[in-house]
Amino acid sequence: MEAMAGNKFLQKFRLYETRSKFYLIGRDKTRTLWRVLKIDRMESTDLEIEEDHTSYTENECQELLWRIHEGNRLTGGLKFVTKCYGIVGFIKFLGPYYMVVITRRRKVGTICGHEIYSVGKSEMIAIPSPIVWPNVAYSRDENRYKRLLCSVDLSKDFFFSYSYNIMCSLQKNITDKNNGQVVYETMFVWNEFLTRAIRNHLKNTTWTVALIHGFFKQSKLSVSGKEFWLTLIARRSRHFAGTRFLKRGVNEKGRVANDVETEQIVFEDTPDEVPCQISSVVQHRGSIPLVWFQETSRMNIRPDIILKPDVDYKATRLHFENLALRYGNPIIILNLIKTREKKPRESLLCAEFAKAIHYINKGLPDDRRLKFLHMDLSKLSRRKGTSVLALLDKVASDVLDLTDFLHGEITRSKSEDASSGQGPVANSGDIESIEDQNLCATKLVPLLLQKGVLRTNCIDCLDRTNVAQFAYGLAALGRQLHVLQLNETPKIELHAPLADDLMDLYERMGDTLAIQYGGSAAHNKIFCEQRGQWKAATQSQEFLRTLQRYYNNAYTDPEKQDAINVFLGHFQPQQGKPALWKLDSDQHYNIGRQGTLTEETGRSFIKRSLSDGNILCDTTGPVSDCNVREKNIANSKLLPMQQLDDIREPSDSAPEISMCEPNPCSSTNYSTLPGRHSISEERQNYLKRLGYPELHSSNFLDLDLLSSSGNSCEEEIFERSSLINSPMDVVSIESTTSYSEHGHNDEGRDDTDLSRSSSQMSEIGDYSDRFAHWVDNGGMLCY
Repeated sequence: MEAMAGNKFLQKFRLYETRSKFYLIGRDKTRTLWRVLKIDRMESTDLEIEEDHTSYTENECQELLWRIHEGNRLTGGLKFVTKCYGIVGFIKFLGPYYMVVITRRRKVGTICGHEIYSVGKSEMIAIPSPIVWPNVAYSRDENRYKRLLCSVDLSKDFFFSYSYNIMCSLQKNITDKNNGQVVYETMFVWNEFLTRAIRNHLKNTTWTVALIHGFFKQSKLSVSGKEFWLTLIARRSRHFAGTRFLKRGVNEKGRVANDVETEQIVFEDTPDEVPCQISSVVQHRGSIPLVWFQETSRMNIRPDIILKPDVDYKATRLHFENLALRYGNPIIILNLIKTREKKPRESLLCAEFAKAIHYINKGLPDDRRLKFLHMDLSKLSRRKGTSVLALLDKVASDVLDLTDFLHGEITRSKSEDASSGQGPVANSGDIESIEDQNLCATKLVPLLLQKGVLRTNCIDCLDRTNVAQFAYGLAALGRQLHVLQLNETPKIELHAPLADDLMDLYERMGDTLAIQYGGSAAHNKIFCEQRGQWKAATQSQEFLRTLQRYYNNAYTDPEKQDAINVFLGHFQPQQGKPALWKLDSDQHYNIGRQGTLTEETGRSFIKRSLSDGNILCDTTGPVSDCNVREKNIANSKLLPMQQLDDIREPSDSAPEISMCEPNPCSSTNYSTLPGRHSISEERQNYLKRLGYPELHSSNFLDLDLLSSSGNSCEEEIFERSSLINSPMDVVSIESTTSYSEHGHNDEGRDDTDLSRSSSQMSEIGDYSDRFAHWVDNGGMLCY
């Protein structure tokens, strides 16, 4: 949201109506700034909005309303409609426009003095006066579309802020100068489509709020007698969004299903809610970035996985390029799915995923290669004497050695220049408008920045993924508390009370995300075992959740998906075109407001769409800076390395990214770089100041330590060897038939190096050297 004069933001609104117009009166928190927005009600199917640029006092605004009332006395005068807290957007189905407003809000937290709210209640209001309503406004289809949109319950898991760019991570906010309309175009603003008309017309975001969907929870915790605030945020992407069986894998733009950015923010408790230091760490979860899906079945709880060929893994490469643009390098992939099954399901995806990463890495420089780490979490959890959380904690700690996290100091000063800001994050490192009554400006100076990201996935990115994300969050929390000087050591033990508190937060986040995507709360078997809960009770709970998820996936998800598609603008109703409910599954993604139903829209796209949607923008509208920047990014190389001293993250959206095609004839370069993973001298000095011991590269994911569970036997050795070799064999057998049936040309894929690499990796007992090679060059590492 753009800054107002004096860095004031409109937070409370009152809606009035006459027979010909709506008048939305907005004011700031301190009641010193009043503005007026006029909406024409005599247009039956068009949207006419006019903003009064005059800033009023309260008395002047009351006088204005009285004059409007007197001028319209013959037609009923001025009537109060409702109070509200911001516009969610405008939408049109077959007839008139409707306005969606927030009528109730709840404060859920504070970040650097900026208040965060959740939506308590919303309302949809028809814009035209009833005297000009078109006949179609009373039609059955119109009413059905209205009910469909209202089924998206904004009071569940939607949150926003007037003054803080909650759609961006803290690091992005302090390193990126984007604000205003550009931040609405990021991948985490779910009402981007609904607000597009008013933003393009008014050229500002004064009257709207940017809604984020996912999870937000802020809790006060304590360690060593010191209290601190922990904020856990999960942002769900609006790209390729939907329900479990209707949105799988990756689309042709590199967008994956169930794409979620998780941020963990820690700062000390202070009386004025503005800390002196703050720390943040970001991790990512998302569906396996291959072209795959599952047919929804009411007869089968576990329908077969269908894997489609993707020539040269273009969609997969686009996804990882987008991750690098958002987070930098290295990109570390933690894959938790099964490797061996009696009937290949997950193992099929595991093998193809490993093959895709190997193929992509062949076209990348050594320092930009993807690092692929596989852990069969299901098998490990069944192994007696093995602590899955302890293994994940070791992985998380070693990943943090590579990626680091954000640590910054916050300085405050009385500033006369606070009124000149152009948004909540006006300049790099500036976060303004902390306390209106104090007129303070704050500046966050980063001492350490996160580079790269950990990407975790299982088959649904719900249950096992949430366990791994907790382990990463726990390892990060220990380091965050240490750099904030709240704890003497950088590690929190798994059985510590603070670990239980954090587990509760991640469990609640996992349940929320699982309900949104999968239809039931998450399976928390490992968490229950960690707490020592009764096994029989845990099993019955897991069984009930499985049934609940199956029922929702089979019976309620199609309508839920339709509602999401209407809300996000992926489907826009049009007179004379098929209605949404008359189309099979996601056929409608290929039908735009000005599109036609072509032969290509047919059966091949019935069960799954490969596009984000066909939202047709007004070509006469302004071109945002975000779009210009994306065109400049299009010519950049794949997976660029960011520099710590000048991190400039591009837009999260970046949907159109040109690819640098790797040379299919090039062989993988396995030359060893100096050191297993180099640490800059500046970084070493920083860690020494914090009291860290000198870091050695050999401590990164020591597989000798991981494998010493005391349960090794010949069967385990066989499984480990076959685990490393079998994915390639499975792929070669399964994909040969599948690809030939679809006319897939596999030329250009050099599998010779792949088989050679896998045979080398099967050398048991050579973990340290093999892992050093993995740290330097990326590739695949199985455990």
